[in-house]
Amino acid sequence: MNLRENKMKKLITLFILVAFGFTVQAQEKGSVLIQNATVITVTNGDLEDTDVLIRDGIIEEIGKDLRAPRGVETVDASGKFVMPGIIDAHSHLNGVDINEARNPVTAEVTMEESVDPNEVGIYHALAGGATTIHLMHGSANVIGGQGETLKLRYGVSQEEMKFEDASRTIKFALGENPTRVHGQGNGVQPRTRMGVEQVVRGHFDEALDYKRKREAYLEAKAEFDRRGRGTPPVPVAKNLRYEVLNDIIEGEILVHCHSYRADEILMLMRVFNDYGVENYTFQHANEAFKVAPELAKNGAHTSVFSDWWAYKFEVYYSTAYNASILNANGVVNSINSDNDQLLRTLNHEAAKVVRYGNTSVNDALKMITLHPAIQLGIDDRVGSIEEGKDGDVVIWSGHPFDIYSKAEMTFVDGTKYFDLANDADDMRIHINPGTEFEDGSNFRRIVDNREEDACLQDTFILLGEQSAHNHN
Repeated sequence: MNLRENKMKKLITLFILVAFGFTVQAQEKGSVLIQNATVITVTNGDLEDTDVLIRDGIIEEIGKDLRAPRGVETVDASGKFVMPGIIDAHSHLNGVDINEARNPVTAEVTMEESVDPNEVGIYHALAGGATTIHLMHGSANVIGGQGETLKLRYGVSQEEMKFEDASRTIKFALGENPTRVHGQGNGVQPRTRMGVEQVVRGHFDEALDYKRKREAYLEAKAEFDRRGRGTPPVPVAKNLRYEVLNDIIEGEILVHCHSYRADEILMLMRVFNDYGVENYTFQHANEAFKVAPELAKNGAHTSVFSDWWAYKFEVYYSTAYNASILNANGVVNSINSDNDQLLRTLNHEAAKVVRYGNTSVNDALKMITLHPAIQLGIDDRVGSIEEGKDGDVVIWSGHPFDIYSKAEMTFVDGTKYFDLANDADDMRIHINPGTEFEDGSNFRRIVDNREEDACLQDTFILLGEQSAHNHN
Protein backbone atom coordinates (compact mmCIF):
# COMPACT_ATOMS: atom_id res chain seq x y z
CA MET A 1 0.00 0.00 0.00
CA ASN A 2 1.50 3.34 -1.03
CA LEU A 3 1.59 6.45 1.14
CA ARG A 4 -1.37 8.06 -0.62
CA GLU A 5 -3.56 4.97 -0.20
CA ASN A 6 -2.57 4.73 3.44
CA LYS A 7 -3.56 8.36 4.08
CA MET A 8 -6.85 7.84 2.29
CA LYS A 9 -7.60 4.76 4.40
CA LYS A 10 -6.90 6.72 7.60
CA LEU A 11 -9.19 9.54 6.46
CA ILE A 12 -12.00 7.11 5.70
CA THR A 13 -11.54 5.45 9.10
CA LEU A 14 -11.58 8.84 10.83
CA PHE A 15 -14.76 9.81 8.98
CA ILE A 16 -16.49 6.61 10.05
CA LEU A 17 -15.47 7.13 13.68
CA VAL A 18 -16.75 10.71 13.66
CA ALA A 19 -19.96 9.87 11.84
CA PHE A 20 -20.75 6.97 14.15
CA GLY A 21 -18.95 8.16 17.23
CA PHE A 22 -22.05 8.02 19.43
CA THR A 23 -22.64 4.38 18.57
CA VAL A 24 -19.02 3.46 19.21
CA GLN A 25 -19.12 5.26 22.56
CA ALA A 26 -22.38 3.56 23.51
CA GLN A 27 -20.82 0.13 22.93
CA GLU A 28 -18.03 0.79 25.42
CA LYS A 29 -18.11 -0.79 28.86
CA GLY A 30 -17.81 1.69 31.71
CA SER A 31 -15.71 1.83 34.85
CA VAL A 32 -16.64 3.37 38.20
CA LEU A 33 -15.76 3.04 41.89
CA ILE A 34 -18.75 3.45 44.22
CA GLN A 35 -17.59 4.09 47.78
CA ASN A 36 -18.97 3.92 51.34
CA ALA A 37 -22.42 2.53 50.47
CA THR A 38 -24.66 -0.04 52.05
CA VAL A 39 -24.38 -2.69 49.34
CA ILE A 40 -27.43 -4.94 48.92
CA THR A 41 -25.78 -7.97 47.33
CA VAL A 42 -28.98 -10.10 47.33
CA THR A 43 -26.88 -13.28 47.55
CA ASN A 44 -24.48 -12.35 50.35
CA GLY A 45 -26.45 -10.07 52.64
CA ASP A 46 -26.12 -6.30 53.08
CA LEU A 47 -22.60 -4.92 53.41
CA GLU A 48 -22.26 -1.59 55.22
CA ASP A 49 -19.66 1.05 54.36
CA THR A 50 -18.57 -1.00 51.37
CA ASP A 51 -17.09 -0.12 47.99
CA VAL A 52 -17.90 -1.63 44.59
CA LEU A 53 -15.37 -1.39 41.77
CA ILE A 54 -16.66 -1.89 38.24
CA ARG A 55 -14.03 -2.07 35.49
CA ASP A 56 -14.84 -2.40 31.80
CA GLY A 57 -18.44 -3.27 32.60
CA ILE A 58 -17.71 -6.04 35.11
CA ILE A 59 -17.84 -5.98 38.92
CA GLU A 60 -14.17 -6.52 39.70
CA GLU A 61 -14.01 -6.09 43.45
CA ILE A 62 -16.27 -5.61 46.49
CA GLY A 63 -14.72 -4.51 49.76
CA LYS A 64 -13.67 -1.67 52.01
CA ASP A 65 -11.23 1.15 51.28
CA LEU A 66 -10.79 0.23 47.63
CA ARG A 67 -8.65 2.53 45.49
CA ALA A 68 -9.79 3.75 42.11
CA PRO A 69 -7.49 2.78 39.23
CA ARG A 70 -6.20 5.66 37.14
CA GLY A 71 -8.91 7.29 35.07
CA VAL A 72 -11.82 5.58 36.87
CA GLU A 73 -14.58 7.87 38.19
CA THR A 74 -15.27 7.78 41.92
CA VAL A 75 -18.74 8.23 43.40
CA ASP A 76 -19.18 8.83 47.14
CA ALA A 77 -22.32 6.96 48.20
CA SER A 78 -22.05 7.56 51.94
CA GLY A 79 -25.42 7.04 53.60
CA LYS A 80 -26.87 5.58 50.40
CA PHE A 81 -27.75 2.11 49.17
CA VAL A 82 -26.48 0.22 46.15
CA MET A 83 -28.51 -2.67 44.74
CA PRO A 84 -28.49 -4.74 41.56
CA GLY A 85 -30.36 -3.25 38.62
CA ILE A 86 -34.06 -4.13 38.60
CA ILE A 87 -35.08 -6.79 36.06
CA ASP A 88 -38.59 -6.92 34.61
CA ALA A 89 -39.50 -10.40 33.36
CA HIS A 90 -42.62 -9.17 31.55
CA SER A 91 -42.49 -5.95 29.58
CA HIS A 92 -43.87 -4.41 26.39
CA LEU A 93 -42.03 -1.15 27.01
CA ASN A 94 -40.52 -0.47 23.60
CA GLY A 95 -42.21 -2.99 21.36
CA VAL A 96 -43.30 -1.57 18.00
CA ASP A 97 -45.80 -4.40 17.48
CA ILE A 98 -46.92 -6.82 20.17
CA ASN A 99 -49.16 -9.47 18.60
CA GLU A 100 -48.99 -11.42 15.35
CA ALA A 101 -52.57 -12.47 15.84
CA ARG A 102 -53.64 -14.12 12.58
CA ASN A 103 -52.84 -17.67 13.70
CA PRO A 104 -53.12 -19.36 17.11
CA VAL A 105 -49.48 -20.49 16.71
CA THR A 106 -46.84 -18.02 15.50
CA ALA A 107 -43.66 -19.43 17.06
CA GLU A 108 -41.65 -18.34 14.05
CA VAL A 109 -41.92 -14.59 14.75
CA THR A 110 -39.62 -12.79 17.15
CA MET A 111 -39.64 -9.52 19.05
CA GLU A 112 -36.11 -8.70 17.89
CA GLU A 113 -37.76 -7.16 14.83
CA SER A 114 -40.00 -5.08 17.09
CA VAL A 115 -37.56 -3.12 19.26
CA ASP A 116 -37.80 0.68 19.38
CA PRO A 117 -34.49 1.88 20.85
CA ASN A 118 -35.69 5.50 20.88
CA GLU A 119 -38.66 5.00 23.20
CA VAL A 120 -38.23 7.59 25.97
CA GLY A 121 -39.85 5.16 28.39
CA ILE A 122 -36.47 3.41 28.47
CA TYR A 123 -35.04 6.49 30.15
CA HIS A 124 -38.00 6.64 32.52
CA ALA A 125 -37.38 3.00 33.46
CA LEU A 126 -33.72 3.76 34.15
CA ALA A 127 -34.88 6.55 36.45
CA GLY A 128 -36.75 3.88 38.42
CA GLY A 129 -33.69 1.67 38.76
CA ALA A 130 -34.48 -0.80 35.98
CA THR A 131 -31.60 -2.08 33.84
CA THR A 132 -32.95 -5.17 32.04
CA ILE A 133 -36.34 -6.04 30.55
CA HIS A 134 -37.84 -9.06 28.87
CA LEU A 135 -39.63 -7.65 25.81
CA MET A 136 -42.47 -10.07 25.22
CA HIS A 137 -44.86 -10.95 22.45
CA GLY A 138 -48.49 -10.46 23.42
CA SER A 139 -51.03 -13.05 24.54
CA ALA A 140 -53.33 -13.25 21.51
CA ASN A 141 -51.89 -16.62 20.54
CA VAL A 142 -51.76 -19.97 22.29
CA ILE A 143 -48.13 -20.14 21.18
CA GLY A 144 -46.99 -16.65 20.29
CA GLY A 145 -43.68 -15.17 19.22
CA GLN A 146 -40.23 -15.35 20.71
CA GLY A 147 -39.16 -12.77 23.28
CA GLU A 148 -36.10 -10.52 23.41
CA THR A 149 -34.13 -9.76 26.57
CA LEU A 150 -32.79 -6.21 26.47
CA LYS A 151 -30.39 -4.09 28.48
CA LEU A 152 -31.66 -0.54 28.84
CA ARG A 153 -28.74 1.12 27.09
CA TYR A 154 -30.74 4.21 26.14
CA GLY A 155 -29.41 5.91 23.03
CA VAL A 156 -27.91 2.89 21.28
CA SER A 157 -29.16 1.02 18.23
CA GLN A 158 -31.77 -1.73 18.13
CA GLU A 159 -29.09 -4.39 17.86
CA GLU A 160 -27.00 -2.94 20.69
CA MET A 161 -29.90 -3.11 23.13
CA LYS A 162 -29.87 -6.90 23.02
CA PHE A 163 -28.65 -8.72 26.10
CA GLU A 164 -25.70 -10.60 24.64
CA ASP A 165 -26.02 -14.41 24.74
CA ALA A 166 -29.27 -14.31 26.72
CA SER A 167 -31.37 -17.47 26.68
CA ARG A 168 -34.06 -17.76 24.03
CA THR A 169 -37.64 -17.34 25.25
CA ILE A 170 -41.14 -17.67 23.84
CA LYS A 171 -44.65 -16.58 24.85
CA PHE A 172 -47.57 -18.96 25.41
CA ALA A 173 -51.06 -17.87 26.49
CA LEU A 174 -53.99 -19.61 28.14
CA GLY A 175 -57.59 -18.65 28.78
CA GLU A 176 -59.69 -15.77 27.60
CA ASN A 177 -57.18 -13.99 25.39
CA PRO A 178 -56.56 -16.67 22.72
CA THR A 179 -60.14 -17.96 22.87
CA ARG A 180 -61.52 -14.47 22.28
CA VAL A 181 -59.09 -13.50 19.55
CA HIS A 182 -59.32 -16.75 17.58
CA GLY A 183 -62.52 -18.54 18.54
CA GLN A 184 -64.73 -15.48 18.88
CA GLY A 185 -62.82 -13.08 16.66
CA ASN A 186 -61.69 -15.26 13.75
CA GLY A 187 -63.89 -18.35 14.07
CA VAL A 188 -61.00 -20.80 14.43
CA GLN A 189 -59.76 -23.07 17.19
CA PRO A 190 -59.42 -22.41 20.09
CA ARG A 191 -62.93 -21.33 21.00
CA THR A 192 -62.78 -22.93 24.46
CA ARG A 193 -60.22 -23.61 27.16
CA MET A 194 -60.32 -27.26 26.09
CA GLY A 195 -59.31 -26.15 22.63
CA VAL A 196 -56.28 -24.27 23.96
CA GLU A 197 -54.80 -27.51 25.31
CA GLN A 198 -55.36 -29.30 22.03
CA VAL A 199 -53.69 -26.53 20.05
CA VAL A 200 -50.54 -27.07 22.12
CA ARG A 201 -50.66 -30.86 21.93
CA GLY A 202 -51.53 -30.91 18.24
CA HIS A 203 -48.73 -28.57 17.24
CA PHE A 204 -46.18 -30.36 19.41
CA ASP A 205 -47.15 -33.65 17.71
CA GLU A 206 -46.93 -32.05 14.27
CA ALA A 207 -43.50 -30.63 15.13
CA LEU A 208 -42.18 -34.01 16.28
CA ASP A 209 -43.53 -35.67 13.14
CA TYR A 210 -41.90 -32.97 11.01
CA LYS A 211 -38.59 -33.51 12.79
CA ARG A 212 -38.60 -37.25 12.05
CA LYS A 213 -39.40 -36.66 8.38
CA ARG A 214 -36.95 -33.78 8.00
CA GLU A 215 -34.08 -35.73 9.59
CA ALA A 216 -34.84 -38.80 7.47
CA TYR A 217 -34.81 -36.63 4.35
CA LEU A 218 -31.52 -34.93 5.24
CA GLU A 219 -29.94 -38.32 5.96
CA ALA A 220 -31.18 -39.72 2.64
CA LYS A 221 -30.01 -36.62 0.78
CA ALA A 222 -26.54 -36.87 2.30
CA GLU A 223 -26.36 -40.50 1.22
CA PHE A 224 -27.56 -39.62 -2.28
CA ASP A 225 -25.01 -36.80 -2.56
CA ARG A 226 -22.26 -39.16 -1.39
CA ARG A 227 -23.10 -41.91 -3.85
CA GLY A 228 -23.92 -39.56 -6.74
CA ARG A 229 -26.45 -41.91 -8.31
CA GLY A 230 -29.91 -43.33 -7.83
CA THR A 231 -33.19 -41.49 -7.21
CA PRO A 232 -32.98 -38.32 -5.11
CA PRO A 233 -35.19 -38.32 -2.00
CA VAL A 234 -38.43 -36.32 -1.90
CA PRO A 235 -37.58 -33.01 -0.17
CA VAL A 236 -39.03 -32.08 3.20
CA ALA A 237 -38.88 -28.29 3.31
CA LYS A 238 -37.55 -26.54 6.38
CA ASN A 239 -40.41 -25.22 8.56
CA LEU A 240 -39.29 -22.50 10.96
CA ARG A 241 -42.42 -22.80 13.12
CA TYR A 242 -41.84 -26.49 13.73
CA GLU A 243 -38.12 -25.92 14.23
CA VAL A 244 -38.90 -23.53 17.10
CA LEU A 245 -41.45 -25.89 18.64
CA ASN A 246 -38.88 -28.69 18.65
CA ASP A 247 -36.38 -26.35 20.30
CA ILE A 248 -38.97 -25.82 23.05
CA ILE A 249 -39.43 -29.56 23.55
CA GLU A 250 -35.67 -30.07 23.63
CA GLY A 251 -35.24 -27.40 26.32
CA GLU A 252 -33.41 -24.82 24.22
CA ILE A 253 -36.12 -22.18 24.63
CA LEU A 254 -37.62 -20.99 27.94
CA VAL A 255 -41.43 -20.77 27.93
CA HIS A 256 -43.19 -17.80 29.53
CA CYS A 257 -46.92 -18.45 29.65
CA HIS A 258 -49.70 -15.87 30.16
CA SER A 259 -52.08 -17.52 32.65
CA TYR A 260 -54.56 -16.72 35.39
CA ARG A 261 -56.60 -19.72 36.54
CA ALA A 262 -55.32 -22.59 38.63
CA ASP A 263 -56.99 -25.27 36.50
CA GLU A 264 -55.19 -24.05 33.38
CA ILE A 265 -51.87 -23.86 35.18
CA LEU A 266 -52.27 -27.52 36.17
CA MET A 267 -53.29 -28.39 32.60
CA LEU A 268 -50.19 -26.92 31.00
CA MET A 269 -47.90 -28.59 33.55
CA ARG A 270 -49.46 -31.95 32.60
CA VAL A 271 -48.93 -31.20 28.90
CA PHE A 272 -45.33 -30.16 29.48
CA ASN A 273 -44.66 -33.29 31.54
CA ASP A 274 -45.98 -35.42 28.66
CA TYR A 275 -43.56 -33.78 26.21
CA GLY A 276 -40.61 -33.37 28.55
CA VAL A 277 -40.67 -29.55 28.68
CA GLU A 278 -38.99 -28.40 31.88
CA ASN A 279 -38.02 -24.73 31.65
CA TYR A 280 -41.09 -22.53 32.02
CA THR A 281 -42.56 -19.60 33.92
CA PHE A 282 -46.24 -18.81 34.44
CA GLN A 283 -46.77 -15.08 33.87
CA HIS A 284 -49.46 -13.20 35.87
CA ALA A 285 -50.59 -16.49 37.47
CA ASN A 286 -53.15 -14.82 39.73
CA GLU A 287 -54.46 -18.14 41.04
CA ALA A 288 -51.02 -19.73 41.39
CA PHE A 289 -51.36 -19.61 45.19
CA LYS A 290 -53.98 -22.36 44.91
CA VAL A 291 -51.50 -24.76 43.35
CA ALA A 292 -48.22 -23.57 44.90
CA PRO A 293 -47.11 -27.06 46.05
CA GLU A 294 -47.76 -28.48 42.59
CA LEU A 295 -45.76 -25.67 40.98
CA ALA A 296 -42.84 -26.31 43.32
CA LYS A 297 -42.99 -30.06 42.68
CA ASN A 298 -42.77 -29.49 38.92
CA GLY A 299 -39.99 -26.92 39.20
CA ALA A 300 -42.20 -24.32 37.56
CA HIS A 301 -41.56 -20.60 38.07
CA THR A 302 -44.05 -17.76 38.43
CA SER A 303 -43.99 -14.05 37.63
CA VAL A 304 -46.90 -12.18 39.16
CA PHE A 305 -48.39 -8.79 39.93
CA SER A 306 -48.24 -7.70 43.55
CA ASP A 307 -51.89 -6.64 43.78
CA TRP A 308 -53.46 -6.16 40.33
CA TRP A 309 -56.65 -8.07 39.62
CA ALA A 310 -60.37 -7.81 38.77
CA TYR A 311 -59.71 -6.01 35.49
CA LYS A 312 -61.52 -8.90 33.79
CA PHE A 313 -63.59 -11.82 34.96
CA GLU A 314 -60.95 -14.57 34.94
CA VAL A 315 -58.78 -12.61 37.41
CA TYR A 316 -61.43 -11.91 40.03
CA TYR A 317 -60.23 -14.66 42.36
CA SER A 318 -56.88 -13.21 43.41
CA THR A 319 -55.01 -12.17 46.53
CA ALA A 320 -52.21 -9.83 47.49
CA TYR A 321 -50.71 -12.79 49.38
CA ASN A 322 -50.05 -14.64 46.12
CA ALA A 323 -46.33 -13.86 45.94
CA SER A 324 -45.76 -14.63 49.63
CA ILE A 325 -47.56 -17.98 49.40
CA LEU A 326 -45.54 -18.96 46.35
CA ASN A 327 -42.31 -17.91 48.05
CA ALA A 328 -43.17 -19.87 51.20
CA ASN A 329 -43.66 -22.97 49.05
CA GLY A 330 -40.25 -22.63 47.44
CA VAL A 331 -41.42 -21.40 44.03
CA VAL A 332 -38.98 -19.10 42.22
CA ASN A 333 -41.27 -16.08 41.87
CA SER A 334 -40.74 -12.61 40.42
CA ILE A 335 -42.79 -9.42 40.43
CA ASN A 336 -43.33 -7.94 36.97
CA SER A 337 -44.86 -4.81 35.50
CA ASP A 338 -46.59 -5.57 32.16
CA ASN A 339 -46.98 -1.81 32.12
CA ASP A 340 -44.63 1.02 31.16
CA GLN A 341 -45.53 3.16 34.17
CA LEU A 342 -45.42 0.36 36.74
CA LEU A 343 -41.96 -0.56 35.51
CA ARG A 344 -40.74 2.70 37.04
CA THR A 345 -41.86 1.63 40.52
CA LEU A 346 -41.18 -2.10 40.67
CA ASN A 347 -39.29 -1.50 43.93
CA HIS A 348 -42.58 -0.43 45.51
CA GLU A 349 -44.40 -3.43 44.01
CA ALA A 350 -41.84 -5.76 45.60
CA ALA A 351 -42.13 -3.90 48.92
CA LYS A 352 -45.82 -4.83 49.00
CA VAL A 353 -44.79 -8.48 49.30
CA VAL A 354 -43.17 -7.64 52.64
CA ARG A 355 -46.41 -6.02 53.74
CA TYR A 356 -48.58 -8.91 52.57
CA GLY A 357 -47.40 -12.16 54.11
CA ASN A 358 -44.34 -10.89 56.00
CA THR A 359 -41.95 -12.08 53.33
CA SER A 360 -38.40 -11.12 54.23
CA VAL A 361 -36.95 -7.98 52.68
CA ASN A 362 -34.21 -9.93 50.93
CA ASP A 363 -36.63 -12.48 49.48
CA ALA A 364 -38.78 -9.64 48.19
CA LEU A 365 -35.71 -7.98 46.64
CA LYS A 366 -34.93 -11.26 44.87
CA MET A 367 -38.30 -10.98 43.13
CA ILE A 368 -37.11 -7.98 41.12
CA THR A 369 -33.45 -8.99 40.73
CA LEU A 370 -32.21 -12.57 41.02
CA HIS A 371 -35.47 -14.43 40.41
CA PRO A 372 -36.36 -12.75 37.10
CA ALA A 373 -32.72 -13.30 36.09
CA ILE A 374 -33.16 -17.02 36.78
CA GLN A 375 -36.40 -17.08 34.80
CA LEU A 376 -34.65 -15.47 31.82
CA GLY A 377 -31.56 -17.66 32.06
CA ILE A 378 -29.21 -14.74 32.73
CA ASP A 379 -28.54 -15.17 36.46
CA ASP A 380 -24.87 -15.92 35.78
CA ARG A 381 -24.56 -12.33 34.57
CA VAL A 382 -27.02 -10.18 36.53
CA GLY A 383 -29.46 -10.22 39.44
CA SER A 384 -26.98 -9.82 42.30
CA ILE A 385 -23.88 -7.84 43.17
CA GLU A 386 -21.06 -10.35 42.91
CA GLU A 387 -17.54 -10.19 41.58
CA GLY A 388 -17.48 -11.27 37.96
CA LYS A 389 -21.06 -10.23 37.19
CA ASP A 390 -22.09 -7.36 34.95
CA GLY A 391 -21.86 -3.86 36.40
CA ASP A 392 -25.62 -3.23 36.38
CA VAL A 393 -26.19 -1.39 39.66
CA VAL A 394 -28.30 1.45 41.07
CA ILE A 395 -27.47 3.99 43.76
CA TRP A 396 -30.52 4.83 45.89
CA SER A 397 -30.88 7.77 48.27
CA GLY A 398 -32.25 5.37 50.90
CA HIS A 399 -33.36 1.77 51.10
CA PRO A 400 -35.13 0.95 47.81
CA PHE A 401 -38.23 -0.23 49.70
CA ASP A 402 -38.60 3.14 51.43
CA ILE A 403 -41.40 5.11 49.76
CA TYR A 404 -39.28 8.27 49.95
CA SER A 405 -36.17 6.80 48.34
CA LYS A 406 -35.12 7.78 44.83
CA ALA A 407 -32.84 6.17 42.32
CA GLU A 408 -29.99 8.67 42.02
CA MET A 409 -27.73 6.91 39.51
CA THR A 410 -28.29 3.90 37.27
CA PHE A 411 -25.38 2.05 35.67
CA VAL A 412 -25.58 -0.54 32.90
CA ASP A 413 -22.31 -2.38 32.21
CA GLY A 414 -20.62 0.24 34.38
CA THR A 415 -21.84 3.07 32.16
CA LYS A 416 -24.04 5.71 33.78
CA TYR A 417 -27.32 6.05 31.91
CA PHE A 418 -29.27 8.01 34.53
CA ASP A 419 -28.09 10.67 36.95
CA LEU A 420 -30.76 12.44 39.00
CA ALA A 421 -28.49 15.41 39.71
CA ASN A 422 -27.95 15.94 35.98
CA ASP A 423 -31.35 14.94 34.68
CA ALA A 424 -32.11 16.87 31.50
CA ASP A 425 -35.69 18.12 31.37
CA ASP A 426 -36.20 17.15 27.75
CA MET A 427 -35.36 13.52 28.55
CA ARG A 428 -38.67 13.25 30.37
CA ILE A 429 -40.79 14.13 27.36
CA HIS A 430 -42.56 11.62 25.16
CA ILE A 431 -42.71 13.20 21.71
CA ASN A 432 -45.62 12.09 19.56
CA PRO A 433 -46.06 14.11 16.35
CA GLY A 434 -49.49 12.60 15.81
CA THR A 435 -50.94 13.97 19.03
CA GLU A 436 -52.73 17.30 19.19
CA PHE A 437 -51.23 19.75 21.66
CA GLU A 438 -54.47 19.98 23.63
CA ASP A 439 -54.49 16.20 24.13
CA GLY A 440 -50.84 15.92 25.06
CA SER A 441 -51.40 16.01 28.79
CA ASN A 442 -53.61 12.93 28.54
CA PHE A 443 -51.41 11.02 26.12
CA ARG A 444 -50.11 8.68 28.77
CA ARG A 445 -52.46 7.75 31.54
CA ILE A 446 -50.79 6.85 34.81
CA VAL A 447 -50.96 3.05 35.01
CA ASP A 448 -54.20 3.42 32.96
CA ASN A 449 -56.16 1.48 35.57
CA ARG A 450 -55.73 -1.70 33.55
CA GLU A 451 -58.49 -0.46 31.24
CA GLU A 452 -56.85 -2.59 28.59
CA ASP A 453 -54.93 -5.84 28.81
CA ALA A 454 -51.37 -4.78 27.96
CA CYS A 455 -50.68 -8.22 26.49
CA LEU A 456 -53.46 -7.70 23.93
CA GLN A 457 -52.06 -4.58 22.28
CA ASP A 458 -52.66 -4.53 18.51
CA THR A 459 -55.35 -7.21 18.54
CA PHE A 460 -58.30 -4.84 18.50
CA ILE A 461 -57.50 -4.03 14.89
CA LEU A 462 -58.86 -7.52 14.26
CA LEU A 463 -61.72 -7.51 16.71
CA GLY A 464 -63.04 -4.04 16.03
CA GLU A 465 -63.15 -0.92 18.16
CA GLN A 466 -66.32 -1.98 19.96
CA SER A 467 -64.55 -5.05 21.27
CA ALA A 468 -61.71 -2.89 22.49
CA HIS A 469 -64.12 -1.00 24.74
CA ASN A 470 -66.03 -4.03 26.00
CA HIS A 471 -63.43 -6.77 26.34
CA ASN A 472 -63.18 -6.49 30.12
